[in-house]
Amino acid sequence: MDDNHSLSLDRGEFQKAMSDFALGFSESETLALFGYFDLNRNGVVEYDEFLRVIRGPMNPARKAIVAKAFAKMDADGNGYLDINDIKGVYSAAKHPDVISGKKTEQQILQEFLETFEAAHNMRNNTAPDHIVTKDEFDEYYNNISASIDLDDYFQLMMNSAWNLDGARVVKKGWGNASNSGSGVAAAMG
Repeated sequence: MDDNHSLSLDRGEFQKAMSDFALGFSESETLALFGYFDLNRNGVVEYDEFLRVIRGPMNPARKAIVAKAFAKMDADGNGYLDINDIKGVYSAAKHPDVISGKKTEQQILQEFLETFEAAHNMRNNTAPDHIVTKDEFDEYYNNISASIDLDDYFQLMMNSAWNLDGARVVKKGWGNASNSGSGVAAAMG
């Protein structure tokens, strides 16, 4: 299928695959289907996009866990996440680029916020504003969720990343010995 070995399917490869598998779609139906799978509208269907469409949105149990994480992160309760919300739970002070002077802590925190905006921004052709809405947060975790089969594992990942069970209070970040490379980094895929 992936004739050019790009790890994605362009329109021609997609049409050829639909024809090769004799699924009975007309050319216009195949193009419409391609558009449905090409979530970010970049002209190719990537594996994550394909998986997201096939798996669909998160189930209610996963949505509830994500809502709990968002509420925990939204320290001031204004309905969105900004740099002030994450400063209290994520430290960039020991990030290699901060230590080397390449970037400031604020730049690292903004990049962290951009992670949650990326899928939503690509789909809607918007630029990052370093303010994460509930929709952007949900979309980020919809994409993560599509690659996790078991609800128990998804819940474990979210609890580990955001300390939703309240078992311990640790400020996550780079170089935090009690973080051990898990937590927020694990939540970010």
